[in-house]
Amino acid sequence: MRKPRKRSFAELVLENKSQLLKDRVAMEKIEQRLEEKRLGKAE
Repeated sequence: MRKPRKRSFAELVLENKSQLLKDRVAMEKIEQRLEEKRLGKAE
């Protein structure tokens, strides 16, 4: 098997950044759902 090419630091930073942005969007969705559940129970 061929050894994968070493990535440059800039590439790693970009990948990390995009992953964090995706995760943040996912976390916001989860938080919204939890908040809606809490509000629904409070009423």
